[in-house]
This record gives sequence, C-alpha cells and structure tokens, in this order.
Amino acid sequence: MATREKRLAQFDGLGAPPPEQAVEVLCEDHSGTYQLPFACRFVDGQWRNDQSGGAVEATVIGWRLPRVKQPGAA
Repeated sequence: MATREKRLAQFDGLGAPPPEQAVEVLCEDHSGTYQLPFACRFVDGQWRNDQSGGAVEATVIGWRLPRVKQPGAA
C-alpha cells in the first residue's frame, strides 16, 4: 500500500486549479488516502463532481491534471 507522502507527491497541484479545469483529486479520511473515481472542479471555494455538479463530501488534500490513458493500458 502506498504511503500518504508517496500519494501526495503524485498529486502535485499547487493552490486551487482554474474553475474551468477538471482535475483528479486525492482525498483523506480516517481510513487513509484515496483518489476519487471521477473528475472534479474547484468552483467558488468548493470541490464539485465535474459530471453531476454535486459537492464533494470528502476532505481533498491534493489535485493534479488528468493523466492521459495509454491505449492498451490496464
């Protein structure tokens, strides 16, 4: 299992992303860190699901630009 520091290092976004940019987010709770399975936007000081527009009810501790999926990659 990846350590918190190792995961945080992969989510290298600094500050808040532009509101028009959908990003991947890293969250944390009492069980540990995890990446949400959907893209999010930071709008008016709040993280939102990019598809539904619903508020993210998790503690976001990092973000990064979406990674490009390689053809044939699992």
